[in-house]
Amino acid sequence: MDYDKLLAQKAKEMRPSGIRKFFDLVAEMPECISLGVGEPDFQTPWDIRDAAIHSLEIGRTKYTSNAGLKELRLAILDYVKRKYNMHYALNNVMVTVGGSEGIDLAIRALIEPGDEVIITEPCYVSYEPITTLTGGVPVHLATKEENDFRVTAEQIRNAITPKTKMLVLGYPNNPTGAVLRHEDMEAIAEVLKDTDIIVLSDEIYAELAYGYKYESISTFPGMKERTIVIGGFSKTFSMTGWRLGYAIGPEELISVMIKIHQSCIMAAPTTSQYAAITALKDCDDDVEEMRRQYDLRRQYCVRKLNEMGLKTFEPKGAFYVFPNITSSGMTSDEFCEKLLAEKHVAIIPGTAFGESGEGFARISYAYSIDHLREAMKRIQEFLNEHKEETDNG
Repeated sequence: MDYDKLLAQKAKEMRPSGIRKFFDLVAEMPECISLGVGEPDFQTPWDIRDAAIHSLEIGRTKYTSNAGLKELRLAILDYVKRKYNMHYALNNVMVTVGGSEGIDLAIRALIEPGDEVIITEPCYVSYEPITTLTGGVPVHLATKEENDFRVTAEQIRNAITPKTKMLVLGYPNNPTGAVLRHEDMEAIAEVLKDTDIIVLSDEIYAELAYGYKYESISTFPGMKERTIVIGGFSKTFSMTGWRLGYAIGPEELISVMIKIHQSCIMAAPTTSQYAAITALKDCDDDVEEMRRQYDLRRQYCVRKLNEMGLKTFEPKGAFYVFPNITSSGMTSDEFCEKLLAEKHVAIIPGTAFGESGEGFARISYAYSIDHLREAMKRIQEFLNEHKEETDNG
């Protein structure tokens, strides 16, 4: 059979994940130090695990409603209200299989062939492929290091056309660690308030903010009715393998997302949902301690990278640094591939997050400080050796 003819053209054209490429290489190198995956090194807090165990012991192993357990949905609404001053009703929230499913559902519920989706980059790897699979047209807005990787209202205004249907905002940002300030979001809201453009606000790193209080763009005047907020448990509560997230937005949009979810997924994992109720209600102290540890690692990585000549923007959110590697004389891919081959340290080329990531690399500091120290030592050795080659060549 000619499978090349059978496969959907848009599926064939999808770009493979640059993150997973390095993840697969590292799997074959047990001696490698990997700083490539955005996965917390902390154990899921015990209270959460205990709640999951208890739910199994008493036989809570059936499907939940498609939208998710009512108790969990109410807990999500209470959480975002006390944390971010977001006020929603039960029909405005659904439980998803990770934040990634929420992104997928939102795009598929809204985007038709020819619709334009404005995507700020560098950005999370899933936004573009999901857009193209629906027949949507990605419109990339490159953010700049000199502007702290913040998209501006002017950039967005200039990118809007009659075909624009959605703006994707991912802040705190993966991979840069950038955040939007109050005045940034205020200006963006002013641009959008008289349009029919929906904002997909990926807020998966909302609790990992350093030195400032996170705000959701959905709370700005005129934005609640045109924003779908994506949140989750993976990063905040170190629950990556539990595969649980949520989407909050206008009831008219959430109801359609639930219909798609019914056909594709049915419901999120029941055990994870019961555990997540405990996470939202009882684990603020655990989250605060994890954030404190990330902050120490953040400061360490920024200092060490700058000391070795890799200019590094100081991130204000998430758990990534995004050093500028152009001083090495290599492209992003060359730098990361050689570092992996020669020093067995895995980091991700900036180009995995869009063309504007060229000249940068993403380093995750969701790892122990000992792990980070050894990696920084090897990166310094790598730079020294290549400098010597250049000087002698």
